[in-house]
Amino acid sequence: MLYPSNSTDKLGFTEVKELIKAHCLSEMGRQMVDKIQVMNNYDQIRKFLYQAHEFKNILENDAPLPIHHFFDIKSLANKAKIEGTFLSEEEFYQVQASLTTVFAVIGYFNEREGQYPNLEALFEHLPIEKAILKKIDLVIDQKGKIRPNASRDLQEITSGIAKAEQEARKKIDVIFKSATGNGWTADGSLTVRDGRLCIPLLAENKRKLKGFIHDESASGQTVYMEPEEVFTLNNKIRDLEFERRREIVKILMALTDELRPYVPLLLSYHSLLTKLDFVRAKALFAIDIEGNMPEVVNDARLKLTNARHPLLLLNFKKEGKIVVPLNVQIDEGTRIIVVSGPNAGGKSVCMKTVGLLQMMVQAGLLISAAEGSVAGVFKQLFVDIGDDQSIESDLSTYSAHLSKMKNFVEQANGKTLILIDEFGTGTDPQFGGPIAEAVLESLNHKKVKGMVTTHYSNLKIFASHTEGIENASMLFNNVEMKPLYMLEVGKPGSSYAFEIAQKIGLPQNVLNLAKNKVSAGQKKVDTLLVDLEREKKEIFDTKQKLDKQQRQVNTLLAENEKLKSYLEENKKALIKDAKEQAKNIILNANKLVENTISEIKSSNADKETTRTLRENLNIELQKNTVKPAVVKSLPADEELKPGDWVKLTDSETTGQVIELIKDNVVIAIGDLRTVAKRKRVIKVSKSSVPKEIRKSYSQTNDMASFSPEIDVRGMRTEDALSNIERLFDRAIMMGFGNLKIIHGKGDGILRKMIRQYLKKYDQVDRMEDEHADRGGDGITYVYLK
Repeated sequence: MLYPSNSTDKLGFTEVKELIKAHCLSEMGRQMVDKIQVMNNYDQIRKFLYQAHEFKNILENDAPLPIHHFFDIKSLANKAKIEGTFLSEEEFYQVQASLTTVFAVIGYFNEREGQYPNLEALFEHLPIEKAILKKIDLVIDQKGKIRPNASRDLQEITSGIAKAEQEARKKIDVIFKSATGNGWTADGSLTVRDGRLCIPLLAENKRKLKGFIHDESASGQTVYMEPEEVFTLNNKIRDLEFERRREIVKILMALTDELRPYVPLLLSYHSLLTKLDFVRAKALFAIDIEGNMPEVVNDARLKLTNARHPLLLLNFKKEGKIVVPLNVQIDEGTRIIVVSGPNAGGKSVCMKTVGLLQMMVQAGLLISAAEGSVAGVFKQLFVDIGDDQSIESDLSTYSAHLSKMKNFVEQANGKTLILIDEFGTGTDPQFGGPIAEAVLESLNHKKVKGMVTTHYSNLKIFASHTEGIENASMLFNNVEMKPLYMLEVGKPGSSYAFEIAQKIGLPQNVLNLAKNKVSAGQKKVDTLLVDLEREKKEIFDTKQKLDKQQRQVNTLLAENEKLKSYLEENKKALIKDAKEQAKNIILNANKLVENTISEIKSSNADKETTRTLRENLNIELQKNTVKPAVVKSLPADEELKPGDWVKLTDSETTGQVIELIKDNVVIAIGDLRTVAKRKRVIKVSKSSVPKEIRKSYSQTNDMASFSPEIDVRGMRTEDALSNIERLFDRAIMMGFGNLKIIHGKGDGILRKMIRQYLKKYDQVDRMEDEHADRGGDGITYVYLK
């Protein structure tokens, strides 16, 4: 049940239906869209949602559905049902095209049996009667014209017409040629008058040729004559054409008689085509709004994740803007959400988004929310949005609101969703606030679910200590005085009345006067809300930065694990290779020694021969000897300083000097730091240290020495931008989340140029001024994505 009846207009559901109708291919589909209603039958809702979801899947991921023709065959079937009537050639063509589409669609789903069960249910138990199509194909061709051989009589008549036309043409050509040769004809060729082929004759020559004059020119100098010899033939052709028409009617009558028994089946096929057009339009609209299938539950609750108002989304797409998503949950724990915040902050849009998406779900439409959203089924939807004052009914704005509240309180229950905009306004706040609070309390006792928007402090206080009711606020940037359009559940919001008035330019003396009229308690509450919102935003920004840094750390850890695994695998391979080489060397060495001993024994070699054999053994030994790595060391007594490269005397470990403390040396070995005595280290040249080690140290030092802050005061614009660009590049490479640029205030020209320059980079998320107490618009914070 919807109350009031214009709720669909208030929430934008009527406009959604118009957008769906624009995707329909047929008038039948558009008529079906007009009949869309909000349902409360759980199984029916699920069925319609799954149909739209499956069709969307076809459009996005499968071959196109063979839907080419949509005609209103229901009216044709009803016409054929009446005895004595017959369908025309064009009407049979529409039936033929529609049946071709029906059988192609059924074949498409049969090939994918079980893949789209809810769409397959549309034609379940529907017989495929191709005999109808075969009978029509024998009479009507693919262009919608009757076939010349549809019957033997029609074929003979058609052949007779062709022969008579050919004979008539030959005769008139001969007469025209003769008349032209005699100079009787006017300029031009044969022409048609009253459906007859005529010769254009000069008026003075009209008696020189026998025939029937059909027309004359405007000047009267030319007459158009049908020769006597051709006149008889043309009459014969006309008689044959009448005969042909009678034969066609006879054929169409017979074909309609054959079609008549299949009228109920044709109506079923029409129903299938209409439903397909309808579901297709819903799926196309879902693609337009980036719609998804929510989890549907048979309870009165909802949970929307990254929800966006579909109409706002479509408008913003055209303008290249982005809609801020909404996250909201309404269930037994949080039944009613009281949304507060500044004017134009998005409260009403937030509430309308909830209402419209719930209405769409219960109408079987996919919604513009993330997958994983949950939508329940509400038996009643009560809406109070806008001004419903009525002169005819003698209702003021507030009276209209109260009239609705009366119905809400009397008829609402635990399965009702209420949406009330600007709750309690329209009368003296001193009385409107308590009345609104009493209505809210009554609705809460009835376990009603919903969302209300308000500026009244008493409702915010009531919500904060009442079970089942939760405060929420639309976030506001109180530095730039701009709404963020983000819903924050758990705390009330300030109306920012004074801040907005000050930004608009209301005179300061008027503002001061207004502030003095506000009670101290109210002023304190509003100030606390503003401070709380500012702190919330700072915490949110910090959390975003920490999340980003955590993602970077996780990426580095994953890369490190991958590298470690790679090295482990290569280590095993290298050891295996070295063992194989060692084995081969030993085998070769044994063989060489045995051969040498054998030669000495067999030849009783003298000293010279023995020496030669020993030299050969030494040569082979040197070939397989690994030369120790030579590290260029410098004199031990040479003075050390930070940045020098050193090697520990009792190991091959190489590191870089960071600091000298008396007789101790602080050394960086990779990411580790160690302290060694001066006598345990030897200074080595930089060139003797492998490049890979030097590079890793360089990166580590860069990270340690990098500062995300730059002062460009006093610089020329080009120099400032050049230095900022270098800082920006290094910050991105090192994964820093923000930069601080000190440019000073002055005339604001340098600030403007810097911000315009940085806007061109996709990596920039946003730019903000420093707090007014710490430099204000003389400092720009650049936040990176």
